[in-house]
Amino acid sequence: HYNEVLQQDPSISAPVAAVSSLVRLVEQQRATTILELMKIVPEACAQLKRATHNSISLSAGCDVFLQQMARLSQGQSAEECSRALIQAGSEFVQGAGGCRDRVAEFGSAFVRDDHTILVHSYSRVIMGLLRRAVKQNKRFRVYVTESRPDQSGLKAAEELQALGVPCEVVLDAAVGYIMEKVDLVLAGAEGVVESGGLINKIGTYQLAIVAKAAKKPFYALAESFKFVRLYPLSQYDLPTHRADLLAFKDTKPTEDWLARLADTNPMLDYTPPELITLLFTDLGVMTPSGVSDELIKFYLD
Repeated sequence: HYNEVLQQDPSISAPVAAVSSLVRLVEQQRATTILELMKIVPEACAQLKRATHNSISLSAGCDVFLQQMARLSQGQSAEECSRALIQAGSEFVQGAGGCRDRVAEFGSAFVRDDHTILVHSYSRVIMGLLRRAVKQNKRFRVYVTESRPDQSGLKAAEELQALGVPCEVVLDAAVGYIMEKVDLVLAGAEGVVESGGLINKIGTYQLAIVAKAAKKPFYALAESFKFVRLYPLSQYDLPTHRADLLAFKDTKPTEDWLARLADTNPMLDYTPPELITLLFTDLGVMTPSGVSDELIKFYLD
């Protein structure tokens, strides 16, 4: 069901698809006790994570659903908890689009006439912000990184062209070359960790380093349901890290290096909070340190 949701509506993000799948599970399960229900749902979350290469965003959605279940299970029967959980999950899925709209509302205030913006890869929430800025009749230009190995930046460029926004695709290796022409940098997020750091498409970290060196503001955009309970200290602490990534191996003299890129390179990297100027979220504009406060409110209140 998770893959079906993503295929039917490409605008839906992984956490929302995960919650939608878990709602379907609760609708179909036949648990007679709370203990049974509390066993079925975490097992389904674990199965979803195992079936997905990039489990960061998906994990965030699963964690939100599990926390709701923990709250709703207090003093209720399995049937009552299931009904409440289905309602809460359905409301979350229906309201997810509104979260993205609020991010765009808060972030668009930072886009001004004659700005040159650098965007990394393709991000639905960034595209929402730029669409809002266009509707506000702001005139700006956008550089988009090619974003190897899947070249997802080309999709962003196509959508910007359709909006009538002047744009240019730049090589990932050329961000230092064009940084002095840029007024601000925008990056999306697969997840925002407890420290306020960012897990996102590979290349985000080096982009943030160059922006910091050039004294350009680096803004990260994320819905609050992408806040995750992780605290990485390095690139190798990410759940998606594999020992075989960029490991030296025996290769043939005729090796097709280009074909190997997607398999031998990481798809995500970690950007520490000190490189991030501000976060644009549906909860408002916040500094990276504000993320831990919001996680504490959600999981401990």
